[in-house]
Amino acid sequence: MRVLILSVTAGFGHHATGKAIGDMLLSKGAEVHTLDVYAYISNLVKETIDKGYLFSSQHMQTLYRLVYQLAENGGAGYFSAGPGIIQIINALGASKFAKVLVGYAPDVIICTHVFAAQMIDELKKRKKLSDIKTIGIVTDYTLHPYWEDVPRVQYIVTASELLTYRCVQRGIPEERILPFGIPVHPKFNQPLSREDAARQLGLDPARPTILLMGGSMGHADHVKTLEKLTAIGLPFQLLVVCGNNKKMFLRVEQFTSRYEGVCTILPFGFVHNVDVMMSASDCIVSKPGGLTVSEALAKNLPMLLADPIPGHEERNVDFLVNNGMAALITKHFPIDEAVYELFRNPVRLQCVRQTIKAIAHPDATERLADFVLQWR
Repeated sequence: MRVLILSVTAGFGHHATGKAIGDMLLSKGAEVHTLDVYAYISNLVKETIDKGYLFSSQHMQTLYRLVYQLAENGGAGYFSAGPGIIQIINALGASKFAKVLVGYAPDVIICTHVFAAQMIDELKKRKKLSDIKTIGIVTDYTLHPYWEDVPRVQYIVTASELLTYRCVQRGIPEERILPFGIPVHPKFNQPLSREDAARQLGLDPARPTILLMGGSMGHADHVKTLEKLTAIGLPFQLLVVCGNNKKMFLRVEQFTSRYEGVCTILPFGFVHNVDVMMSASDCIVSKPGGLTVSEALAKNLPMLLADPIPGHEERNVDFLVNNGMAALITKHFPIDEAVYELFRNPVRLQCVRQTIKAIAHPDATERLADFVLQWR
């Protein structure tokens, strides 16, 4: 079976989701290829979408939030009666991309971004992909705008059964919804005891451990967070992941070198063993990106969420907090208070883990792979 995975460069999570399901399908004998849709249409469009997303989500948050909210509510009508810019790009680039697909001859196409799904929907409308099975994956704990506008994509994978009502309200028939969960790397579904994980990291499994993360680019201000956490006075072990942010890594190292207190601080750059760190930890402090959240849920790890990007990450916060799996750090509920309350209330920690266990889908990747392979 030949599977083609289509993504769009707009953040890291869409590609990571594609890699997770692609690796699982490869391990089960499928032939898998992954493409960035707009790289084959126009590098200018590809770069504009990627850099535009990063810039607007970080530096124009009020406008980004407004545009997202309008899009959720059919907001194209607020601006014009015509098609949106992505629909125009897809319409112009459809014939070009159709020629690309001929060379791969896929049996199944999986889209990890709604813009890619819109392209496939356009091609199906033109009768160019009539015999190819198609699946879209929503990579957050919501339904992004425009997924309701791709009726020719046969199935849509969502993060949870609890989102089915929202999807149906937005016009997606329930028979098209696959609430398998967001695919993550299979290692997050592998059992690893706290003791074994702590041993791998050189930690004391008996001490409370907090994992600090800031996304793949390490945007969080970990030093400010460390100043607050170390002031609590509890003997935490703090795993501080700075990602690709070398300046932040250096600042954390400098803080660690001058710190004299009861906490143990371990700084890291970009790492490949987040699964081990999660297994060794009591909670994670992180931005609420769909991928990180799904990995934490797979590892049954309570979350303290900070600095959500407007739109989809705010929807992740709504879902996780309202369903009892996380707390949101705010100006009026700062990180030190949140951590103090969590660790002074072991019953709550236990309840959060039980809730996560009931709702999470750590087997999402394998479930989706098996669903795809049934078409062989």
